[in-house]
Amino acid sequence: MTVNHIVLFEPQIPANTGNIARTCAATNSPLHLIEPLGFSTDDKHLKRAGLDYWHDVDITYHKSMEAFLDYLGERPLYLITKFANHTYDEVDLARDEEQFFMFGKETTGLPEEFMRENEEKCLRLPMNDTHVRSLNLSNTAAIVVYEALRQQRFAGLELVHTYDHDKLK
Repeated sequence: MTVNHIVLFEPQIPANTGNIARTCAATNSPLHLIEPLGFSTDDKHLKRAGLDYWHDVDITYHKSMEAFLDYLGERPLYLITKFANHTYDEVDLARDEEQFFMFGKETTGLPEEFMRENEEKCLRLPMNDTHVRSLNLSNTAAIVVYEALRQQRFAGLELVHTYDHDKLK
């Protein structure tokens, strides 16, 4: 089964990170946070966005981009950026045992030099750039991880669940 890792480079908005953590809990995706963070991880807004799912998220903190890259080694990395020449759906996301999707900070994205050095790893979500500058970080992370899971036939996730008070039963 493929493991889809979400990597946030120096995130700044606690609500985005909290929402992404919730998505990670729902999709069994480990979350990696590259420091420095623009908030404290005990921030009330962060916890509110993640609700009571924090204990179900596998979070790894990395002191720097270099520390993360050392941890990554040779495993596949995709940089999600509006500047990419390829879209996220062009890649076979079901072929590797582990893969990492890196997202930049909300204000400036990923470092330009790093993207230039790794241009072949850059993926874009199609959008109308005339109307918006960028998509919301937590929405983008959810779109990418669910595309990977779709290609992986949602392995490890419940396709149907029956609830005690199921509104459709």
